[in-house]
Amino acid sequence: MNIDRFKHEHRDILDQIAALRQLTHAGVEHNAAAIARGIVAMSSTIKLHLAVEDRLLYPALQGGADPELARLGEQFQREMGAIAAAYMEFARHWNTPERVRADAEGFRADANTVLRRVYERMQRENRDFYPRIEAEEAALLL
Repeated sequence: MNIDRFKHEHRDILDQIAALRQLTHAGVEHNAAAIARGIVAMSSTIKLHLAVEDRLLYPALQGGADPELARLGEQFQREMGAIAAAYMEFARHWNTPERVRADAEGFRADANTVLRRVYERMQRENRDFYPRIEAEEAALLL
């Protein structure tokens, strides 16, 4: 399975997290509208990414020849449930400039916790999961 799309979406999401971080460092109250827009945009990317993983990637791994990779896929999918739920709650809460502006410190605290988990998870996928998928694909081509 070609996972270039997933890797590209990871880069997009990581770039969006970096942009939110810059806006936050530049001043939450002053950048509340841009922060809220960024959260809404990132939510769309994340929802699409998760849906395609669930519809294509994980089922392909389950039907693949490598049972260890199938188990790894199950583990990653299971772990992602809690991370995705926390992110979606974060996005629902902070998707308007008024909410961001009204509680800048609450936003910072939530962003530090939730976005760090998303960031760390994508780094783990990039480091531990996607290379395994690519290695399996390469082995099948030999």
